[in-house]
Amino acid sequence: MKYKFITIEGNIGAGKTTLAHLLSKKLNARLILEEFADNPFLPKFYENPDQYAFPLELFFMAERYKQLKELIHTSDLFQTVTVSDYLFTKCLLFAKVNLRSEEFRLYQKLFDIIHQQLLHPDILIYLHAPVKKLQENIRRRKREYEQSIPDEYLFDIQETYISYIKQHNMKTLFIDASNADFLGNEKQVEVIVHALQQDYSNGQHYFSLP
Repeated sequence: MKYKFITIEGNIGAGKTTLAHLLSKKLNARLILEEFADNPFLPKFYENPDQYAFPLELFFMAERYKQLKELIHTSDLFQTVTVSDYLFTKCLLFAKVNLRSEEFRLYQKLFDIIHQQLLHPDILIYLHAPVKKLQENIRRRKREYEQSIPDEYLFDIQETYISYIKQHNMKTLFIDASNADFLGNEKQVEVIVHALQQDYSNGQHYFSLP
């Protein structure tokens, strides 16, 4: 495998965690999953975003930092590849959407201090799906606190991700996930595994799923 640290990103409901599980099995890779269920502010945020956005984002940043920091200090002779279902920069992207300007400035200062201490992925897989598909996936996984997420919020997150990817010249497999069904269509996972065996220049490389 050419890439030792593979990160998967995408909007809420894009299929990041499902793909991360499947890729880790295919590649015999160490798996790092976002522990969103441990964030006590998440259900409260969806009920009252203005009040709980800042503690929500601080908690997420602390937990993501703890997970990824351990990656630097641990090694596994039998698992030389790591697959993660989030990019640490996700902290900043969601904070940009969720926080008021003065809160975001403070948050960004903390982020900049922490970010430089972490390993950066060798390649990013970005799953891009239309909001209608995202909402279908969100309804299907039946997390109660997510069921009222408005389309406008998903559009804002989507635009923030795309803007970041276009502005930063990291190696990115930009995958059209409009018809993604990673559990039901093994060929889709095989396409991504094959793509990960190729050499890429920095920038975005676009793929469609069968």
